[in-house]
Amino acid sequence: MSIVEITLFGIPLILISAAMLGFFTAYGVGANDVANAMGTSVGSKVLTVPQAVLIAAIFEFLGAFLAGGGVTQTIRKGVIDPALFNDNLETLIYGMIASLFAAGLWLLIASLRGWPVSTTHTIVGAIVGFGVYSLGADKIDWGVVGNISISWITSPLSAALLAGFLYWICRDFILAKNSKYEVLIISVNIFLTGFAIALITVTKGLKNIFKQQGFDITFFQSTQISFIVALVFTYVFYRFLKSKFQGGDIKSEAQFAYLMIFTSCAVAFAHGSNDVANAIGPLAAVYQASYQLIGQEYSQDTPIWILFLGAVGIVIGLATLGYRVMQTIGEKIVKLTPSKGFSAQLAAALTVIIASQLNMPVSTTHTLVGAVIGIGIIEGAGAINIKSVQTIFTSWVVTLPAGALFAIIFLEVFQNIFRY
Repeated sequence: MSIVEITLFGIPLILISAAMLGFFTAYGVGANDVANAMGTSVGSKVLTVPQAVLIAAIFEFLGAFLAGGGVTQTIRKGVIDPALFNDNLETLIYGMIASLFAAGLWLLIASLRGWPVSTTHTIVGAIVGFGVYSLGADKIDWGVVGNISISWITSPLSAALLAGFLYWICRDFILAKNSKYEVLIISVNIFLTGFAIALITVTKGLKNIFKQQGFDITFFQSTQISFIVALVFTYVFYRFLKSKFQGGDIKSEAQFAYLMIFTSCAVAFAHGSNDVANAIGPLAAVYQASYQLIGQEYSQDTPIWILFLGAVGIVIGLATLGYRVMQTIGEKIVKLTPSKGFSAQLAAALTVIIASQLNMPVSTTHTLVGAVIGIGIIEGAGAINIKSVQTIFTSWVVTLPAGALFAIIFLEVFQNIFRY
């Protein structure tokens, strides 16, 4: 008998161990990925760190717990087909546990250093490493890995161009107060914000909930819904700004601060629904494989307790260690103001939405960092902290192989320790 077949109160002991490591990885996701998403709001002084943590905690938890199940299945099956391990489930279990440990460790290292790295790339790298070591390179879906590598260039570049354009419009036509189209441009900004919030919530945050209820909403339908929501949002928000700024003079940095609060909530919800899978996808695979091995019934859907575990881990990671990555995004690349932070956040959100519909796997981390750099280019090359950018880029390149190497090491350790 191996440790995989040992149970405690009917629960496979190895599953309990995997749950602990799943929580550890979720902690890393919260400390790194969630923190960088809120970094623009903190860096531009729109939100304090405690306020950002509170907003992110609420909406990340809701996104992860309510809508995280579907994406979890994608992480569980996307890079390696679990069916390849039907005759050797123990290796699948040990490999996924090793991947969790590897991803959690790398995210912890990166977060302590303040490096904003991609949690998706971390866990994919770990799964690739264990897959190559166990099955051989020919069993890996290298198309997925190749697309991820390409996204290192395409996602930050696209976001940089869009963010630079948005900020240039805000700076030269709103803040400079020298255009007769100021009101129109302000309204367009509000509309784009409402549209991005609605679309990212429907397509990224609520997609799994709709599927569970039997609704299959197309992207075109999502766009129609978002368009209507954006029109209502524009009307309500513009009236709010006019009442907030007496005399109707809303052509200031303050308007962007209010817009960023809305985008922060939407991005946090969508992020929780998608990136919780990086922590609990391998855990879901261990859950199914361990119960299959001992001959007990199991659910094909991700259990509620796994979603809850991932959601709690994300929140605690953000609250305890997230400030380090927030400082990097918000202060160490470009000094941000509300208009700069808004432009970066909106550009990142729109880039992620467009890339998703083109089936391009992009990192929210890379996209947001690219957007912030784009702001700096508009301000002038001297506005960018080149040394900090070089460090960030280096951490990106190292992430995927680091995850793979750690996973191989831990897989070998686990197989030698626990098999007897």
